[in-house]
Amino acid sequence: MLTVFSTDHLLRSPRTELYGGELVRPHESPQRAQIVLERVLAQRLGEVIAPADFGMAPLLRVHDPEYIEFLQQAWTDWVAAGNRGEAIPDCWPARRMAQRRPHSITGKLGYYAMAGESSISQGTWEAAGAAAAVALTAASGIKNGARAAFALCRPPGHHAARDLYGGYCFLNNAAIAAQYLRDGGAARVAILDVDFHHGNGTQDIFYERADVLYVSLHGNPADAFPYFSGYADETGAGDGDGFTLNLPLPPGTEFGVWQDALRIALARIAQFRADALVVSLGVDTFAQDPISFFRLQSQDFSTYGRMLGDCALPTLFVLEGGYAVGEIGINVVNVLSGFEEAQA
Repeated sequence: MLTVFSTDHLLRSPRTELYGGELVRPHESPQRAQIVLERVLAQRLGEVIAPADFGMAPLLRVHDPEYIEFLQQAWTDWVAAGNRGEAIPDCWPARRMAQRRPHSITGKLGYYAMAGESSISQGTWEAAGAAAAVALTAASGIKNGARAAFALCRPPGHHAARDLYGGYCFLNNAAIAAQYLRDGGAARVAILDVDFHHGNGTQDIFYERADVLYVSLHGNPADAFPYFSGYADETGAGDGDGFTLNLPLPPGTEFGVWQDALRIALARIAQFRADALVVSLGVDTFAQDPISFFRLQSQDFSTYGRMLGDCALPTLFVLEGGYAVGEIGINVVNVLSGFEEAQA
């Protein structure tokens, strides 16, 4: 299986994350990607290549132009305003407040942030752009006939909406790739999100569309971030009514229950008759993940990788969450290897 990876992910190396009432060392760290890459190489999964340059057009197919401009300028504007720390919002347009884009960079941070844990630091935009290019390069392999490819993206993307960042995400890599596949001739694209957290951003981007199916297994938002997205009654709107399927699961979910939910998800994807499958591959469902509450074990990732392979669809894997525990590389590659075993 082809893997696409960029060392430009190292340009994002924030010092701060707001967590548990403290500014702590970020969970979403450069070490995550390096651990996964080392496992890909050790297991000889396949060729590893650098991304190509796709320019801005694919990003603007799913993200608001003013939001992209904000991301490009945020760090420069923050420093120019005399701030010494990393950029973190401190005010949001909450219920019954004006939903207007401020002039101040501090106001813009609150306007565009869906959560306050993710600081913007030097190199954030460059790393996010590189991650999108990684996803697009891997998607181009699928478009050109590859049965599977792995986009080793960092930072992740599924919390990034059309005009919102947060949850460590700035550009929605999976959504950008799915739209690229649609533009490249795929009539129907399914996105399967197996990250522990609901991909509110991906849902937002495709919520009113019938050509991209979004299916997610995740921690019940009554108990888990992002709290305000991912309930079972969120099923799409307008033309997209019925083309979003959320399968929220409770704290302590073991693999047997999770696997049953995956079977429901895969049945819906089969019914949709997708031309291609994009998997938002978060492995923070692992029992030892520091910020999640599912109980999957490393061997379970191999099992569900084989289930994905049995779908017999051209499949793009896009790395999402799963934090810097040593097993992140094992669990990611177990999914990919299981997929390939089923395809053999």
